[in-house]
Amino acid sequence: MAPPRKKAKHNKVETPSINPSRRLFVPFRALGFITNHVPFSGSSALPRIHIVTCLGKAWAMWEGDKMSLQFIGPDLELPITSLLMDGDAIWAASGSSVSKFLRGKQVAHLSNPLGSALSTISVFGTQMLALTEDGKHLIVWDMESQEPLQNLTFDGDFTATHILHPATYLNKILVGSSEGGLQLWNILTATCIHRFNPVALRPGHHSTYTPSAITVLVQSPAIDIVGIGFASGEVSIYDIRADERLLCVSMDSGTISAVGFRSDGEPILATASTTGHIAFWDLNANARLLHIFRGAHDGAVTGLAWIPGQPLLLSCGDDNSVKQWLFDSPTAPLGCLNSVNERTAGSLTKKATSLSVPLSHFKFMPITSMAFSVTRSKDWEDVLTCHAASATEVSNSGSSIARTWSVENKRLGRWNLGLNAKKGLAAGVVRSVFVTACGILVALWNMQSGIRRKTFKVGDAPSQGEQSTQAAVKALNGRPITGLAVDALNRILVASTLDGTLNVSSPRVLILCTAHILPCTCVTIVLCHRILQLQQDSGLIAMACDDMVIRLVDLETRRLVRELTGFRGRILDIALTSLDSVIRTFDIPSGRLIDAFKTASVATSVSFSPTGDFLATAHVDSVGVYLWANRAQYTEVPLQTFKEDETGASSVPLPSVQGLAEDAVLEGLSSLTMESAGVVDVYTTPEQLGEELVTLTLLPRSRWQTLLNLETIHQRNKPKEPPKAPEKVPFFLPTLPGVEHRFAIDEKTASRDDKASSGEKKKDSHRLDLDAADLESEFYRKLRVEDNAGDYETFFNYVKALSPAAIDLELRSLTSTSALLSFLRALTGRLRTHRDFEAVQTFLAVFLRLHGEELAQGDSKLSEALEVLLEVQRTESEGILDLISSSLGTLSFVRDTI
Repeated sequence: MAPPRKKAKHNKVETPSINPSRRLFVPFRALGFITNHVPFSGSSALPRIHIVTCLGKAWAMWEGDKMSLQFIGPDLELPITSLLMDGDAIWAASGSSVSKFLRGKQVAHLSNPLGSALSTISVFGTQMLALTEDGKHLIVWDMESQEPLQNLTFDGDFTATHILHPATYLNKILVGSSEGGLQLWNILTATCIHRFNPVALRPGHHSTYTPSAITVLVQSPAIDIVGIGFASGEVSIYDIRADERLLCVSMDSGTISAVGFRSDGEPILATASTTGHIAFWDLNANARLLHIFRGAHDGAVTGLAWIPGQPLLLSCGDDNSVKQWLFDSPTAPLGCLNSVNERTAGSLTKKATSLSVPLSHFKFMPITSMAFSVTRSKDWEDVLTCHAASATEVSNSGSSIARTWSVENKRLGRWNLGLNAKKGLAAGVVRSVFVTACGILVALWNMQSGIRRKTFKVGDAPSQGEQSTQAAVKALNGRPITGLAVDALNRILVASTLDGTLNVSSPRVLILCTAHILPCTCVTIVLCHRILQLQQDSGLIAMACDDMVIRLVDLETRRLVRELTGFRGRILDIALTSLDSVIRTFDIPSGRLIDAFKTASVATSVSFSPTGDFLATAHVDSVGVYLWANRAQYTEVPLQTFKEDETGASSVPLPSVQGLAEDAVLEGLSSLTMESAGVVDVYTTPEQLGEELVTLTLLPRSRWQTLLNLETIHQRNKPKEPPKAPEKVPFFLPTLPGVEHRFAIDEKTASRDDKASSGEKKKDSHRLDLDAADLESEFYRKLRVEDNAGDYETFFNYVKALSPAAIDLELRSLTSTSALLSFLRALTGRLRTHRDFEAVQTFLAVFLRLHGEELAQGDSKLSEALEVLLEVQRTESEGILDLISSSLGTLSFVRDTI
């Protein structure tokens, strides 16, 4: 199947409704979802291979070679229970219906006449088969007419779980049950042809037989041979024509969740279990175990598929990963080539295989704190993490090692920054990283060399502190550090302690002094950022405390400046969310809550994008990252006080994984205006902030540079051959002067045409009609009608819309004394309004270069206008030069001082 060239779009896309009370963020899309517990399906149309995975209510198609995402399908009403890829078509069972998609667009819809939910689907020629979720019925549809053909009903002691069409069997279907039975049905006559003996399907004697559900049915490369997986961990290779079991293998733990036969000529069988193990068996050696890879997936393996004609195996699991496995030789252990969400795990997989240990053995414990810097990310490691304590560590509160990582190389860094007992220093636990931290000591490391530079010791608890603080220090047996922060200039080091104190010092001093006693225990501490805008530093420290209050402290004055309240659960992240599943946004200057919305699951971490156009959230029950569009970046949003009612903030559904509705969402961002939101009096920034300020045109600098150097540009771009003269307009068709090529049709000509059309006689004249000589361009007309004492707003708006070449031509067309005088007055009037300063300077420079000789001839009116312009120009320029000099002096002083 050829890959799609562009993203498919729906004819109708539902735009998410925008609640006026929730006016800051809208759902955009979800990232990081690869697959779930539903087995994947694939197309083996070589040389390209595509697989389809389930993402909940949507599906995603991937290119099997490079594991690159092709596109994501639309969301269905209910979660998908089964997927099937048939050529270019993708079938998905959801609820009581089956939908067909071509290029991401739904083209067919099959409904269950019984109304019950469906569990497993299969394509059989021109027919679609589906098992009901209760396992009592098998529905057959005609895919062309989309009408149901048959309804197969099973006996009461037979609960169907899986179906399989045996190769070369006409109108026959195998059905496995949760009771361990297997039946062969004719779907054309709706009759059961044969019932296989459950005892014969599995090894053992009749006296010791215990029923075990059939969990997998798969066709082998040989006709009549199928693989049957059981919940007991056994897999039978069965000849359904001879009704005979040929081989049987058993995995030591878990239920069989997937089975795959190698199809490149090597008799290899792959089996997988719900414990995440994959085993490989040699069918020519009486099903001898070749290799078992333990921990191939962190969860249950939900699907296995061999690439036809290649020693490649695809596996997927409910750990949100799809992996490729390569066999270098028929009996050699496999190695992981690629995985969708673990692209750096290839070397670890090879090492785990060689040592016969699970991949999880090499994985670190969960990350509890992370810090990064992009300043020197291309030179050395730029990420620092601390982890939870492992089973081998004594302390259960955290690990004593912080690790470096490289985002550029996408791998673990060179340094392990350990805080073990060394050189007289006590061992500690890394609780937070900004530079790095331990339980009672703060250590300073060099990210380039991995060498410890300094160790900071937290001083004693303040003697003037409250009794509760002293009691907390005694109960905690010390002052454990909970958070770290360093300002952008490395002048101030801040550490919060679990006893509720904020310790501020300089990195040059080895003892941290106490600056402020907080009313409660401080849980985390990060540098504060301006709401909706990511800033490197703002001089504020934000602290999430155990009393569900965020406190802001000014580093310069060491004073508490804001307290942000309203949380109904423990605060989990600073940007801002809590255990009550509500994401809140505060305006720091006013300290007001300006937005709040509730999600279905608790958000554990939130962060703004560098440009502030998206908010990213991570949730407790999801492996993905959800993006929320910031409406303030696209339209005017009134940042008024948000008031939560008694029931709390309004609930908002999480963003979907498919991106087909992104355009509709962005269009909907501007659909809610301030008037529709009920905001009547909203402040709008004026074009001129103050009469004493100078405002520029906000146009690109290149436009004025081009106008000043237009002659040089023309000379440089001069054609090698002389340009061909355009076809001349007939002499009897007068044209208007100026840039735009327009014919002159004045009122006299129009009146003559009216008289001629009405039948009136017209005197013939052989004299040239000179009415066109008095015609004027749009540029001069707008200049002439302006008030000499006005601001020339209309004229300058028109001129700023012209191109540099058009402006140059219009200035050259000013030939009469009245035209020159009007333009000088326009420049003078615009200077007095302090508007379009750089445009006026450019126009003046070009105007003087073009008409300098005419202005120097001594015309009294022009000389007077020039003197007035010179005086206004001198006054405005001196004011700007004074401001620039003052700013340069201040900048030089600050630079020399630092």
